[in-house]
Amino acid sequence: MAWPAPATGRGSRTPRRSLPPRASNWRRSGAGTPWYDNFDDFLAGVDAVAFAVPPDVQAELAVRAARAGLHLLLEKPIATTEQAADGLARAVQDAGVASVVFFTARFQADVRAWLASVAEHRWSGGTAVWLGSALAEGSPFNTPWRREKGGLWDLAPHLVSLLWASLGPVTAVTADAGTGDVTHLILHHEGGASSAVAVTLCAPEAADGSDVWLWGEAGRTRAPGETDQPVGALRLALAELAANARSGEPRHDCDVLFGRAVGLILADAQRQIDARASAASVD
Repeated sequence: MAWPAPATGRGSRTPRRSLPPRASNWRRSGAGTPWYDNFDDFLAGVDAVAFAVPPDVQAELAVRAARAGLHLLLEKPIATTEQAADGLARAVQDAGVASVVFFTARFQADVRAWLASVAEHRWSGGTAVWLGSALAEGSPFNTPWRREKGGLWDLAPHLVSLLWASLGPVTAVTADAGTGDVTHLILHHEGGASSAVAVTLCAPEAADGSDVWLWGEAGRTRAPGETDQPVGALRLALAELAANARSGEPRHDCDVLFGRAVGLILADAQRQIDARASAASVD
């Protein structure tokens, strides 16, 4: 992706106005889209990278992209280990590049309007449930990393992000597992609010869906659902990344540091679940 205006963040490069052809390792597809045989050569020809790969792959490649001075549009989770998340966040900070993590709902106009409205009140708690069927046979989302990591790492990041934005930063988590990949989280937020999260990728298709509620003195309020047509949200994420890159302002509400913070909550939850499983196996 190339942007015409230069980025001025610390460590960033002046974006190119066109992609430089490289005879040995640059090709153009029938649709006119360039592709490369070598990742480093690809990095030399663009100004930003958008990732749509498994998180463990993303974490390694994104570090290389950041060190090359490229701005990053990242998928959630940014990584599945604390070490990898720390390394990516550090690489982005050291390079001074802009980053955005695509928590889909956070880039929906209706969700942003809802977040603005709930900010006018004090809430006591919240509940978030996402019953996904991504691991159903024939689902395009039934991928190896989702089968390994389950709903905790695929769906919970979206819900934690939304509860973080509406109830305040998460300060602690208590986690337990049900059957399959069913995961239950109790989140504690700055200011005293608490929230409950339940996720799975193995729900029957008839039960597929998600809900997020807040409750307090103002009553109850339900967040708009996450869109099943995310192109508009993705465009907004790209536009905001581009704006930050042009201005030299690397911070964003959903930047790599926020992605890391959400990931630390998930990692803590995973440790608790693994410890219970280990203790049960000993018993």
